[in-house]
Amino acid sequence: MLPKKRVLHNVDHQTTHRVSIENGKDAQKQAEIIDEPENYAKLEKIGSGTYGVVYKGQDKKNGQIVALKRIRLETEDEGVPPTAMREISVLKETKCRNIVQLLDIVYEERKLYLVFEYLDMDLKRYLESLQKTAFLSPDIVKKFMYQLLDGVAYCHSRRILHRDLKPANLLIGKDGNLKLADFGLARAFGVPLRPLTHEVVTLWYRAPEILLGSRQYSVHIDIWSVGCIFAEMILKTPLFPGDSEIDEIFKIFQTLGTPDEHMWPGVTSLPEFKTNYPSWSSQSLTKHIPELNEDGIGLLQRMLLYDPTKRISAKQALTHPYFTGSTGLYRVNDII
Repeated sequence: MLPKKRVLHNVDHQTTHRVSIENGKDAQKQAEIIDEPENYAKLEKIGSGTYGVVYKGQDKKNGQIVALKRIRLETEDEGVPPTAMREISVLKETKCRNIVQLLDIVYEERKLYLVFEYLDMDLKRYLESLQKTAFLSPDIVKKFMYQLLDGVAYCHSRRILHRDLKPANLLIGKDGNLKLADFGLARAFGVPLRPLTHEVVTLWYRAPEILLGSRQYSVHIDIWSVGCIFAEMILKTPLFPGDSEIDEIFKIFQTLGTPDEHMWPGVTSLPEFKTNYPSWSSQSLTKHIPELNEDGIGLLQRMLLYDPTKRISAKQALTHPYFTGSTGLYRVNDII
């Protein structure tokens, strides 16, 4: 009988544990329902980060599907985090077809929600969802690039740096159109430029002037990021996938050559530049991205120039032959 008792005891324990888990799930679900902003229903959790949690939600008044970004407020006297304040200040005045729309701001019982239009996927997941042998067609790459540059040009015309452009921050809707999102690191800039923080932009999309310690930077850092995204859309893998700052610097140098004063005046005076860096010669971008046509390579080269002041602007890029020329199969105006 003793063995039987042990078995029954184990079953009882497992049943109790299972009931406890189910009760825990029910309690969590109930807590989330109670935690809903008044006019919105939470449907499912779709993301999280240091800022808080993002839910797919629904407007109870009109049924519209939305994204609910709950901002984490650590303490009662801490107030709204700077990243949320930046995002609110940038997006509340923004009206651009290629920038995600902030629909509402809800602040209830020390809980802050930013309510955005809902888009189904980001570019990072979109690229990862493609089969190994599948690549984005040239027309889709061109369309996404035009929409990305249009959004960036809009920001720059209003003296706003995004500072964190990467595939995960570019959203794609069911209509197949791309929009800029996540303005938590965005900053207004003025003339003359004031010193800005060093820690911006995810490593693989970080401009060399930031990697080398410059704090006097401007719109050119966003253009570098756009160039890296351009290459990644074609390759389906990052162009410069460094695993540390020095590795990132070396990966850039190995492709574009080690910079000197001739190609980038002032580079040797940057805080992190070392005179004993290995001397690499530049390689042709065509060698790395043979799928890109001549006009596309020309545009990419102008985005990835070492000298920030020589990089093409977003506004100029929109009229580049890559978009307006006849070397492609179509003109971009036909697909936007």
